Amino acid sequence: MSGHTEIKWLPEPEEHDFPAAESYLDLLFDKQTVEKHLINLKKCEMSQFKAKDIFRASGLSLLGVSNSHVEKDRKKILAGKPLSPLLLVRDERNAKVIIADGYHRLCAVYSHNEDEEIPCKIV
Repeated sequence: MSGHTEIKWLPEPEEHDFPAAESYLDLLFDKQTVEKHLINLKKCEMSQFKAKDIFRASGLSLLGVSNSHVEKDRKKILAGKPLSPLLLVRDERNAKVIIADGYHRLCAVYSHNEDEEIPCKIV
């Protein structure tokens, strides 16, 4: 964990993050529920949560830096390039958070600083 490089963030998720989130959410929900989540994600305000708390809430395991997507995002961090915020969906039935888009970014940030406040949209 190096905490020397400040992680920069875009003010809003990139437009291509929403179709990526839709593709993932299509595996979990019916089309109507996915559309509702996407509409709500697009219009909700930004929030922030620590990387370690998002991991705990998601129940997912950390991908290592040997993952090419995680490594690409780690290089962005070190180069001072801004990352896109995460798109999260609360799965209240299972008391978890679904990372609809940004899992690799989350892993890269966590490996850099687990206490980093990550901007995200959450519904």
